Amino acid sequence: MTKGTRQTGQKAATAAGKSLGSARTTGKQKTAAASAVSQAPDSTGRTGRKAASAAAATLADKKATKAEKSAAASALSQARSTGRKK
Repeated sequence: MTKGTRQTGQKAATAAGKSLGSARTTGKQKTAAASAVSQAPDSTGRTGRKAASAAAATLADKKATKAEKSAAASALSQARSTGRKK
């Protein structure tokens, strides 16, 4: 994969925006959604370590909606690589 070429699609960005406006969305879910929105086509952002952690927590949350999980997955797919090998 080429570094820095992935962006949040329109559908995921819309879902993320809705999550940001929801009163029932948790702080971690909003962090993940904000990261996804920041990577929409008109933005140059990349997901940082804290936002990636929040996105992972959102994906694991059984109470998260489909839209919240979609935004979190988009954010995680654009997370910075640590460059570490296991």
